[in-house]
This record gives sequence, structure tokens and C-alpha cells, in this order.
Amino acid sequence: MKITVAGLGPGDKNYMLPLVKNALALADVVIGYDYYFQFGKEFFREDAELISMPLGKEEARAEKAIEKAKEGKYVVVIGSGDASIYSMAAIVYEMVAKRDIENLELETLPGISAFLASGSKLGAPLGHDFCCISLSDLMTPWNVIEKRIRAAAMGDFVTSLYNPKSIKRHWQLGRLQKIFLEERSASTPVAIVKQVTRPDENIKITTLGEFNPEDVDMFSLVMIGNSQTFQFKNYLVTPRGYLNRKPHTGKEIQQESFRIVTNHIQDLDYANNDKWAITRVIHTTGVLDDHQFYKSTENAISTLHNYLKSGGEIITDVTMVKAGITKAFSEQYGTSIHCYLNDEDAQKLAVKENITRSQAGIRKAIELHPNALYVIGNAPTALMEITDQIRNNNGFKPTGVIGAPVGFVNVIESKEQLSQVKDTDWVLIEGNRGGSNVAAAIVNAAYTLEEASTYFES
Repeated sequence: MKITVAGLGPGDKNYMLPLVKNALALADVVIGYDYYFQFGKEFFREDAELISMPLGKEEARAEKAIEKAKEGKYVVVIGSGDASIYSMAAIVYEMVAKRDIENLELETLPGISAFLASGSKLGAPLGHDFCCISLSDLMTPWNVIEKRIRAAAMGDFVTSLYNPKSIKRHWQLGRLQKIFLEERSASTPVAIVKQVTRPDENIKITTLGEFNPEDVDMFSLVMIGNSQTFQFKNYLVTPRGYLNRKPHTGKEIQQESFRIVTNHIQDLDYANNDKWAITRVIHTTGVLDDHQFYKSTENAISTLHNYLKSGGEIITDVTMVKAGITKAFSEQYGTSIHCYLNDEDAQKLAVKENITRSQAGIRKAIELHPNALYVIGNAPTALMEITDQIRNNNGFKPTGVIGAPVGFVNVIESKEQLSQVKDTDWVLIEGNRGGSNVAAAIVNAAYTLEEASTYFES
């Protein structure tokens, strides 16, 4: 005992799969909707029993298939397109399962469905996620169908509509159009494909806004594009994203991150040099609104850029800042980076003067490198030492100061002191924010200032 449920394809025999043709040639009994027999008649055995039934008799067809199979006949139940899509496979399997008939073999053979055939005729509308929805409410309540319609529209699925319209079901398609227009642009491409692959095939491409449900009949399939679908000549194309794939190398990921940040700050009232520094800071912190804490003198970033390119020196308060400055940049320009936090003389000075090691390290650095770039990412006492020494006017004239200590004690005060420094370029991150990584990011921005032109218009 065996029942095969087979899809005949959309109509043209060239679209029928060979394994389906073979099954039809072996069938003792063929059962189906009478209209479908014309598409497979040339493959039937001459002595095959053909049992046709009208629409609405799906359960009776399954019943007859089981009856004939129990007589020892090989039964093929046919459906158009793919028989497992809105067709006979479900009811046959369901009825056999409920009756728990032993030794009855079941098989489903695929067919080319209407939405696949229509997709091939239209070129490439199914290039990304898609779904199929039947508008027939004979067995599915309309409120359930409408939920699916709304979900498809909101989910931006390319959507193919089966059973879009009949004489009695004339309003549902118009309702679907209204729902889709709530979620999709009126310019979204829509295709009406009638009698696909058959002699009377007709294809019309329109838009969601111009779509007229009266152009659709029961032999039509309607396909609605997603937000990316576009018309090219007589084709519809839904991009998969190959030309806009996600970055996967380290450099690509970094560049895409910069693009996201620069788009966010593009219209802010900062010079492009500062926008680039802000971009590097936000890329480090991951907080798009951190631009509001960035402050600098007018030419700070360009001054630091020129200084670093000429092989200048950098002093940091802690080793973490030094580690965060990209080594490839410092090597390229011959920059020397010094941190005296753990210097033996600085440690002795800290004990003797009862000051922090960071502060003592800065004092030693000032003696050895009075014109260097000073980068503070941790210790507010180090930043205060710098501002005090600048005010003392004892020959200490740093090229610039980056002040980004982080914390809750003396942090805000140290940055306020830096903001009042005259005749020295500075960059600071206001408030309690900052850190070694942020301070280093500003240095890296100065190194790479040429890249700003890639993201910001001059």
C-alpha cells in the first residue's frame, strides 16, 4: 500500500520534475482536482484509474486515496505547484495519521511552486527572506490571516500571496494593501503574475501605492517586494547584501565603526580635526553622546599632529596610556614615549615630598622633557602638577596637554585648571569621564588626522 502526493509544478510540463513524471507513469490510480489532470495526462498509464473531484472536496480525495491504497493500489494524489504548499499533502498525511493505518507507505514528491516559478520569471525578487500567505479564509479565520499579514509587513519580508482573490473574497486584498502601506513605502514594487508558465501567462509590475486589487483574479500570484527591492527593466531584484556585506577583517570593522560614529556627529558644531578626535574617543568608549564632554583649544589636534609627525616625545602618567598608543604609529614617526611612574628617582621623590608617584614622575619628566606632549589618563594629581608648573613659568612649555584623568577625587578640579591654561594647546574630557584608553585614543587621532578627510567634508 502506497500513496504518493505529487506536485505537478505551475503548469508547463517542462517545469515538472522527472521523479514526478516517473510516479505518474507507475500509478494505478491518480486522484485530484479535475482542472489539474490536463497538466499530467500525457504521463498517465493508459489503464490508470483517474478520479477527479471539484474544489472543496479535498477531504473526499484523501478518503478515496486511502480506500484505493488499502485495495493494494499504488495511488498518486496530484496538486499543482508543490503539493505540500496549500495543497493535498497535509490532508492526506493528517487523515492517515488519525487512522493510524499500518503498512501504508506515504511519500511526497516536490513540485515547483507558483511563487518559485514567478520568482524566476521576475528575475531575483526572492534574494532575501520571504514568506507566503494565503488569503483564503475558508479554513483559517481572517483575524489570524491579518496577524500574519501585519507580521510580514513589519518584518520586511518579500511576500507572495496565494489565493489572493475570488468572486466571494474580493475585499481581503484591499485590506492587505492598507496594512502594508502602514509599514512600507508606496513605491515598493509589486508584481501580479497570472497563469505563470502557462500559455496565457501575464506579468504586470506596479507599486504598492498604485496596485489595484481589481487587476487580480484567482489564477494570479501577487508578490510584494521588501524595503530594498527595486525594479530593473522588467525584473525585480531584492539584494541579498553581497555588495554591502558586513565587515569581517579588523580594519573593515574599525572603518565601519568610524563610519557609524562620524554619521552621528557629522552635523555637530566642531571643527573636523576635533570631530576626528571625538570619533576616536567614542570608538573607544562606545558611547555616542560622549562628544559633549570633549573640549579643546582651537588648533590642538593639528598642533599635536604636526609635532608627532616630526618625531616628538610623549610623556604619560601611567603605563596603560603608553600601552594604548598604537605602536605602529610611534614607530612610523620615531616618537619616543616615556612614563616615569616606576622610576626609582621618582619613587624616592614621592616619599620625600609626600606626593603621589604619578605626580613625582611628572616632575622628573618636566625636568627632562620640558617641550614634550603630556598625556594624562589616570591621575588628577599629575595633571595638577602640569598646570601648576605651566603657571610657574619656569621654562616648562609643553607642546600640548591631553587631560583625561578618571575618577571622583580632584578629577573635575584638575580639568578645570587645565581649561584655564593659556598659551598651551590642550584637549580634555570634562567631568569624571576619561581614562587611559581615552587619552591614548586622542593621541592616536592626532597621529591619523589625515583620515578625517575620509569621513568629513572639508
